[in-house]
Amino acid sequence: MRFYEFAIKPIKPLTPPQARINTLKQQKERVGKQLKTERDTQKKQKAVAAIQKNNQTLANINSGS
Repeated sequence: MRFYEFAIKPIKPLTPPQARINTLKQQKERVGKQLKTERDTQKKQKAVAAIQKNNQTLANINSGS
């Protein structure tokens, strides 16, 4: 490749409708990541609660024997 092929092309500013669409796309990505994180957090909390309940039940069974 030649040097002139690497020339930086100027980026034109977005029109207001294009900027709005771009912003909405970025918001959608952020909200999707936040939603996934929240779902994962809730799954972990539910799993921890189930483990604690099972451990407590097991302890009650062992102490009762």
